Amino acid sequence: MKYPQARLLLLSKAPEPGKVKTRLGSHLGMQAAADIYEKLVHECLTTCVSAKLCPVDIWCDPSPDHPFFRQCSSQYETGLQQQVSGNLGLRMSRAVRSTLQFADHVVLIGADCPTLTVGDLDAALHALQQGSDVVLGPAEDGGYYLIGMSRYHPALFEEIPWSTHRVLEITEKRLRQLQLSWQCLTVRKDIDTAEDYAVYMNM
Repeated sequence: MKYPQARLLLLSKAPEPGKVKTRLGSHLGMQAAADIYEKLVHECLTTCVSAKLCPVDIWCDPSPDHPFFRQCSSQYETGLQQQVSGNLGLRMSRAVRSTLQFADHVVLIGADCPTLTVGDLDAALHALQQGSDVVLGPAEDGGYYLIGMSRYHPALFEEIPWSTHRVLEITEKRLRQLQLSWQCLTVRKDIDTAEDYAVYMNM
């Protein structure tokens, strides 16, 4: 592995109807949305594991004991960790903080960005190894699909209006306030709505 002291974290929910991709489900049906999310998780794990950059951990909701995560761990040889309850910022924060207690670098992603590449992950880890405090993968909707760091910065996860078009803007403002250096990767598109999914299917 290229970065054995790093960790790649996938924040994931079990693909249960009505609990994932509900905005997509309001148009396509909750079962269809859950099926799409399950496919996205598998595609994301395939990208992460095939990269052979560093160990991969899935941070699981509701539980690492859920059959879906057990199957994923067996198929992709990943670790499984328990997400805490709370908003997205708290769940991301705890995953990063816990992992940085033993890893030199952490890159955290969700499964919502099917155009994520091995090159994106490599670039993020390389930037951290070269001394950037933070790496961000900007999303077209104003959020981000990836965040990486080598030291824990809790302020980057606090009082952020998650799931809005201002997430990246406010995060970068916070980085300036903290006087941290950061690099941005290629802008990519998340899948949150039926329109997003239609674009993805036509790519």
